[in-house]
Amino acid sequence: MGSIVVLLALSSVALAQEAVPGIRGVPQRPTTLYNKLDAAGVKAGPAPRRDLSGSWTGPLEPKLGEAPPLTPLGQQRFKLNIPDPFSAHSNDPWRTCDPFGFPRSTTNETRGITFAQLPDRVAIMTQYQKIWRTVWMDGRELPKNVGAKGGPDPRWYGYSVGHWDGDYTLVVDTNGVDDKTWVDRRGNPHSVDMRVEERYKRVDHDTLELTVTVDDPKIYTKPFVAVTNRFKWIPNQEDDEQLCVPSEMIDYIKIIAVPADQDQATGKK
Repeated sequence: MGSIVVLLALSSVALAQEAVPGIRGVPQRPTTLYNKLDAAGVKAGPAPRRDLSGSWTGPLEPKLGEAPPLTPLGQQRFKLNIPDPFSAHSNDPWRTCDPFGFPRSTTNETRGITFAQLPDRVAIMTQYQKIWRTVWMDGRELPKNVGAKGGPDPRWYGYSVGHWDGDYTLVVDTNGVDDKTWVDRRGNPHSVDMRVEERYKRVDHDTLELTVTVDDPKIYTKPFVAVTNRFKWIPNQEDDEQLCVPSEMIDYIKIIAVPADQDQATGKK
C-alpha cells in the first residue's frame, strides 16, 4: 500500500511540474503550435472582411494589464480571494474545476479559441473546459437590472452583444456576470454591475489581436485594460481537448497540496 501511495505522490509531483492538476489533454507549458506559428515569420495574406471564423491558438498565458486602485468595496472583496490553485487553502475556482466565467476565460488558459458566425450571432468557443458564448449581432441591447428585481439572473459568462467596427474588428460588450467569478488568475474581483468590452482585430489572415477592457466603478477607480492577447490561425483547424477533471483535482489536493501545506506550517522541508 505504501508503495502505491509513494507512486501516486511522485506521479502527482510530476503532474504539478508539467501541468496544472486536474487538467487533462494539454501540457501546461508554452503552446508548441503557437510558438512555432508565432516564430515562423511567414507573410500572411490579407484578412477577409468581417470574418473571424475558424480556430486560433493563443499563448500559455496572455499579458495581463495592471488593475487600477480598488475602491473600499473592491479592497474588501480582493482580500477574500486566495489565487493559488496549488494550495489546499486556496479558493481559486481553478482548484475545484468551477467555471472560470468571464472575463477570466479571456485572461487565463487561452491556448485555443474558435469563432462560428451565424446570420444573427457569433459563437465564441474556448478550448479550456469546452465552453461557448453567444454574442448577439442583431442590434439588441444588453439586459438591464441584472441581478435586481425585475431583471434577469447573473450568468457565469454574462450577456453579450456585438457589432463590427469597420471591416476587421469585432467589438463585444458584456454585462450581467456573476460576481463569484474573477477577472484574472491574480484574484482581481468584480461586481455584477461590471461592463466588459472585447475588441478582436484581425490584423491579417493569420493574426488576431484581442484587447479586453473592464469598467466596474463599484470595485475599481477607473476602467482598465485587463489583458492584451495575440492569436495565430491554426492551419489544420484542429484544437485539443483541455478539461479540468474534478476527481483528479481532488486526488492532487489530498496527496500533494494538503501535505505540502502541513509541512510548510510545521517548518518541514
